[in-house]
This record gives sequence, structure tokens and C-alpha cells, in this order.
Amino acid sequence: MWISEIMLQQTRVEAVIPYYERFLSRFPDVESLARAEEPDVLTAWSGLGYYSRARNLQRAAQEIVANGVPSTHEQLRGLAGIGPYTAAAVGSIALGLKVAAVDGNVIRVISRLTNDPSEITAPATRRRFAEEAQRLLDPRRPGDFNQAMMELGATICTPRSPACAGCPVSRFCAAREAGTERSLPVKLKKDVAREVALNVAILTERTGKLKRVFLIRRKAAERRLAGFWELPVKDMLPGWRGREAGHFTHQIVNDRFGVSVWCGKAPMVLPEGEWFTTEDLPGIPLSTVARKALAVAGRFAAALNTPSLKR
Repeated sequence: MWISEIMLQQTRVEAVIPYYERFLSRFPDVESLARAEEPDVLTAWSGLGYYSRARNLQRAAQEIVANGVPSTHEQLRGLAGIGPYTAAAVGSIALGLKVAAVDGNVIRVISRLTNDPSEITAPATRRRFAEEAQRLLDPRRPGDFNQAMMELGATICTPRSPACAGCPVSRFCAAREAGTERSLPVKLKKDVAREVALNVAILTERTGKLKRVFLIRRKAAERRLAGFWELPVKDMLPGWRGREAGHFTHQIVNDRFGVSVWCGKAPMVLPEGEWFTTEDLPGIPLSTVARKALAVAGRFAAALNTPSLKR
């Protein structure tokens, strides 16, 4: 439960499932996660994004090994990377703790059940909705109740087209009675994503073969992606010319990166970094942008009938 809830933070279920299975295969218990080398944990997480989650996961595992498995909501909240929702979800489902788990789906259900038009990102509104969810919680089966509320919001009380006719609690819904269910919940519009251009370079050796890839490592002092390997950007290679292999977009929070992938022979002078064989790549923590760019280069190389990069 703990691993799945952390992985599902800001990530779709479909994307999480293969990572979840591989992660638990690699780290089957809290002890193996706690004693693992950080690069191994980051490699297992590589591609899921929001990499602070993986670091916090390992820190929490080390805290559990040192102090024992938490048995209260407060102890869960004290673990690295666990906020109010995650503590409530894990606590109620795995430990039977009587705490309501309030995610976006539950907030939508509460807003409609109570016909409350308050703006849901306001702290006072979220507190009030959390209190209402706690009042509704079935103390006999808190885990089942929390999952039922989340599933209700995900499958029936959906954002744009709530299936009120098939809703098991429609007779209790004040918004349904008032005819306001489609206008709730009220939420301010998100900030427009900032467009960021990024030109990454995939360098071949002087022979022109794509058997090895040149990567640079993010410094430990950098908060995001510290310790991850990624491709150099063109600005690091003054005067270098490559051939554009393709383009893709990648969004991180409110930044939408337009990534152009360039391929060409490496210049004589390179920034600080290392060469890796394509066989090495699955065993190192690669940024998601680097993985996507290598896939683009692989397709480009195949189209030119040249040796393809392996993913």
C-alpha cells in the first residue's frame, strides 16, 4: 500500500503498474530498500519522474528499520515523503486506522454531497471538506470506506459527466437535488504552462557508430534530478552541429518542455561526463527526458538503416 500510494502521487495508474511490479521485485521488503545504494533505488524509479519521492521512500524505509513499523497516524506522518492523504490512505487500508483519506476524488464527492460552491483550493475549504469526510467515515471499516469514496469519485462522480442515475448515494446528494452537480466543485483555473525549449545532443564516437552514449551527471547539490545521468544540451557544445532526429514534449509541473533531439559525431572537447554502452543504460538512473530522447534517436537511426540504440 505504501509503495503504491507514493508511486501514484501525480502519476497515472497505467504508468505506475509496471514500475510497481519491478520495484517490489527488486526491493521485496523494507529492509532491502533501506540498505540499497541510492543509485539502485533511483534506477528502479527512473522514468516515473518526481524523483524526490524515491529518495524519501528510502529515507522512510531506513526510519522504519531503525524505529519499527508505525502504528499510529502521527507516526506515519512523521515518515519522509508522507503527507496527510498518504498517511490516511495507508493507515486506514493497511492498519485499520480511523482516519478519512481526502484526495481530489473525495473532495469532488463531498462538494456535491453538501452542494458546497466554495473554491476547493482554499485552505479553509479543504479543512472543512476533510472534517466532513471524517464525519462520514465508517469507523468499523475505514479502509474499505476510504477506497469506496475514492472509487465513487473516480468512476461515477466524475468531473465533467457524473453518472448520477447509477450513483449509490444520489438520494443523499444535495447538489443532485438542486441540479448543480455539473457546476461543482468550483476550482480556479490552473496557471498556463510555461513553454521551455530544450535541445539535447546524442553524441556518437568519431567512428559515427551509435554503440556508446555520452552522458553528464547532475550534481549532488541540485535538488531535482541530483545524481541522475542525462544528455548534454547543445549549449554545452559550442560550434557543434548535429542532425535533428526528432522532437517531443515533456511536462514537469507548469513547465512544458519542447525537446529537440540532435545526433552527430562528438567534438574533440567535451564537458565533464562519461561514455556508456547502450547495454549499460538500463542499469543507471537516467532522466525521463534522456530516455525519451534515446528512443527518438533509436527510431531515427533505424530509419537511416544505421545501428539502432537499444532502450
